[in-house]
Amino acid sequence: MADVRVPRNTTQILLPFLQQANIQYTILISDLQQAIENQTGGRSHRNRRSLSAYNYEVYHSLEEIEDWMHYLNRTYSDLVHMFSVGKSYEGRPLYVLKLGKRSRPYKKAVWIDCGIHAREWIGPAFCQWFVKEALQTYQTDPDMRKMLTQLYFYIMPVFNVDGYHFSWTHDRFWRKTRSKNMRFHCHGVDANRNWKVKWCDEGASLHPCDDTYCGPFPESEPEVKAVAHFLRKHRKQIKAYLSFHAYAQMLLYPYSYKYATIPNFNCVESAAYNAVNALQSAYGVRYRYGPASSTLYVSSGSSMDWAYKNGIPYAFAFELRDTGHFGFLLPETLIKPTCTETMLAVKNITLHLLKKCH
Repeated sequence: MADVRVPRNTTQILLPFLQQANIQYTILISDLQQAIENQTGGRSHRNRRSLSAYNYEVYHSLEEIEDWMHYLNRTYSDLVHMFSVGKSYEGRPLYVLKLGKRSRPYKKAVWIDCGIHAREWIGPAFCQWFVKEALQTYQTDPDMRKMLTQLYFYIMPVFNVDGYHFSWTHDRFWRKTRSKNMRFHCHGVDANRNWKVKWCDEGASLHPCDDTYCGPFPESEPEVKAVAHFLRKHRKQIKAYLSFHAYAQMLLYPYSYKYATIPNFNCVESAAYNAVNALQSAYGVRYRYGPASSTLYVSSGSSMDWAYKNGIPYAFAFELRDTGHFGFLLPETLIKPTCTETMLAVKNITLHLLKKCH
């Protein structure tokens, strides 16, 4: 890591104080700096960069993910189309993969984004895993063939590209975008509080230095504005919005900004119930599910609520593993099980979409 380091002897410094004050404690990660370096270091030895043998069980930098997207676009031109919906605050392209068989002129679609919060690295890892599974099992798995034949998938592996890059180069725990606030000299806006739906109400902050800063106005962040524009333009086509976060092991649906029941609650709740059961079937991990406001917390200006309010009937936010032991530093050894079980849930939701729900 570049600028922010965790002192190696933090545990040794704190332990005597905790013991003297008779405070009960549990050490979750004994060497935090080492845990960070394990995820970003040793790249030359781990075959991160070979595209033909791309390793989906390690975390990848933004540059590696973008190279991988370009590679897929060249190699699987019958199923993959790569495009950009705009540019980030720092001028990076906002790449999306359109996945699906060009079987008919008009098809319903599913939008999937990962990495709206920079430090939640398991999100982008899942987006890459989803694409891998789709391309590798399309010929052999009847469900996947049905999904790619009847639907398009718009997949944005890294929503918050500037923040994600910063979390690799400077601060592993960075959450927000990287836009500048001249008055307070603080960087960034919470990209999941910047949407035009009950903007900057409960669960969001007006202070630019806070992690949940909602921004100076809705869609102030070019990343949010670009994605909102694309979703508005395609809202008649897009039937599901899925956003991947960490951590909590939850499957959430609207509303996030208020305690109220959505009009199509029965269909959405049924999809969520079946999805968490499918997820649990892999390794026995049980996700909680329900409206975000009562299952997690109240938050305004979220992408999920915005998508739902703009006519996308199935809007979900996944909070992936774990529940706090490793938190944002989920080890690379847990990428495969996390993505494998999540894949079952996503397939379940997608197949639910293809049936009529009354």
